Amino acid sequence: MACVRTVLGDVDAASLGAVDAHEHLFQVSPLLPGDELDDRERSEAEARALRGSGFAAMLDATPIGLGRRPQDVAAISAATGLAVVASTGIHREAHYPEGHPLRDLDVGARAERFLADLRDGMPVRDEPGAPAARHDGAPVRAGVVKTGIGYWSISAFERATLEAAAIAHAATGAALVVHLEHGTAAHEVLDELERAGVRAERVLLAHADRLLDPGFHASLIERGVTLGYDGMARWREHSDHELLELTAAVVDRGHDRIALGGDVARASRYVAYGGMPGLAYLGDRYLPRLRERVGDEVVERMLVDHPRALLALSA
Repeated sequence: MACVRTVLGDVDAASLGAVDAHEHLFQVSPLLPGDELDDRERSEAEARALRGSGFAAMLDATPIGLGRRPQDVAAISAATGLAVVASTGIHREAHYPEGHPLRDLDVGARAERFLADLRDGMPVRDEPGAPAARHDGAPVRAGVVKTGIGYWSISAFERATLEAAAIAHAATGAALVVHLEHGTAAHEVLDELERAGVRAERVLLAHADRLLDPGFHASLIERGVTLGYDGMARWREHSDHELLELTAAVVDRGHDRIALGGDVARASRYVAYGGMPGLAYLGDRYLPRLRERVGDEVVERMLVDHPRALLALSA
């Protein structure tokens, strides 16, 4: 049985329904002052809205050091019926200011942290000596490794994280999620990971759709990678129409290895925190248009088949 590691335990990958492949139930970063996702009740309300919009599961993409709260995430999952795959890993360097303790960790120490989260469970808080997160007596474990890079750059800090992520992947089979800044350096990331022994089939490139270039996207999918399209309702960057047309153009080239997410990510964009459009936007407002544009079968593969294959532990 291929299994997916959720915060409530391992489940048969075949049992996963529609997956929102990029969200954050909790997140606190110096890059997002005043936009903290840090309220259990409000985050639970958004999870309920996502569940009500037709999703059975979500990938929570908050890595170490950015306010993830695994015990609360597990409680929200249990209360709402929304399966949640949590992240270990370290984000792009800009999220961690000078003096942050993660900056002192070498590759081996980072890999140990990732492996502990995947195998033994995450701590309640990402602080020294914090107790283990548990739900109904069981550890709350991560199921993927999240990393990130800068705009057309991979710093030494970020290369160390990629290398550590490759070590954790080799030991557990967990997939890697890589944040791209505006879709840049995608091939370069895949080159780095392949040199470290990670096949492109085990990688999700988040925010690939920030770059509206179907030919470029086709070249990435041809390497075997899954592209994360999570930029709907970000109209300052591009309209939903442009994203729909990008998707259709990639599909017309014979490719649909795409996973869909909302990456709503900020309090000012969560309805329960007083903002908009909220987690339900993807299911309620974007997916009907996508189904009309590319067809139900293609969308089903993006929501179910591709995330299921990616999230299944391969080791």
